[in-house]
Amino acid sequence: MAKLYFHYSTMNAGKSTLLLQAAHNYHEMGMQTYLLTADFDTRAGEGQIGSRIGIAQPADVYGKDDNLFDMIANRLDKGPIACVMVDEAQWMSRDQVWQVARAVDDMHVPVMCYGLRVDFRGELFPGSATLLALADEMREVRTICHCGKKATMVIRKDEQGRAMTDGNQVQVGGNETYVSLCRRHWREAVEGGRDR
Repeated sequence: MAKLYFHYSTMNAGKSTLLLQAAHNYHEMGMQTYLLTADFDTRAGEGQIGSRIGIAQPADVYGKDDNLFDMIANRLDKGPIACVMVDEAQWMSRDQVWQVARAVDDMHVPVMCYGLRVDFRGELFPGSATLLALADEMREVRTICHCGKKATMVIRKDEQGRAMTDGNQVQVGGNETYVSLCRRHWREAVEGGRDR
C-alpha cells in the first residue's frame, strides 16, 4: 500500500544522503524512482540532488506554481516508478503537499519527502506543516548540537557569525549560513542576537 512519508530534521542531518541511498537501493533492485527538487536550489547544480558527502543524482525541478500531481502523472505515462522522492520538501506549498498526497491516494505510488521541520526563527515551513498534518508516516533524521544533545533547531548566521532573528524564511545555504543546535543553545543564540 502506497504511503506519504515525511523524513524531517534540522540542517546537516543527512536527509539528502538518505534520499540518494534509498534511490540507489531501488535502482539496485531494478526499480525506477522519480526524484524532485525545488528549482531555486542549485547548490548541487541545476536539476541535481546532492549530499555533503559528495554524491548526487539528477532530478526534475519544480517551481512554486507547478502541479506536482500532474508532474508525477506525466512521469508515470513514460513508465512505471516504484517511488517518488522529494528533496527539500519544506519548500513545497500547502497545495503541492496535497498534490503529492493525492498522487499517493489516486496513483498508488509511494512519495517520500525529505526536509526541514522548522526555519531559523523556530517556525514551521508551510510545506513541513502540511506534511506533519498529512503524512502517513514520519521519521526524524537526527543530528547533534555542539554540546552533544540532539539538534532540533537551526540558526542563520549573518556576516559576523551572529544568529539572525529576522529575514526571509527561505534562503538557500549550507554550513556557511546555518548551524544546527539543541533548543537551549538555539534560544541562547537567538536571545543574544536580539540584544545586538
